[in-house]
Amino acid sequence: MKIKIKTLSGILPQYETAGAAGMDIRAYIDEPMTIAPGHRALVPTGMFMEIPEGFEVQIRARSGLAIKKGIGLVNGIGTIDSDYRGEVKVPLINWGEEEFIIENGDRIAQMVVAQYVKAEIQAAEELSETERGQGGFGHTGV
Repeated sequence: MKIKIKTLSGILPQYETAGAAGMDIRAYIDEPMTIAPGHRALVPTGMFMEIPEGFEVQIRARSGLAIKKGIGLVNGIGTIDSDYRGEVKVPLINWGEEEFIIENGDRIAQMVVAQYVKAEIQAAEELSETERGQGGFGHTGV
């Protein structure tokens, strides 16, 4: 499976280690961006993709930025659909206690390619019974 990527920076995403599931993606900005504690920013990557149908690209936080600086994704995990052709932008949030400065070319997130199945939705009057039933959050104990 191949994903076509057009990039304004000339730098393609890449796996940093042989066992990595995610490829690091970088900021593509004209001048440094600062995200204050508790604030959000949409960070351009200068990257455009052609993802095959039946696949998505998930944008995820980088664990190092999350634990060391408190930087995460506003929506937890973002999805880029196969029919989207616009620029990939990453919605970052600063949960940390200090300003976070992004420079052009900084690795700001990672992308994971995932295959998916489209479900056929069927209206129903009743559902089958299970042992769990309607047991919700914490129903099995702490």
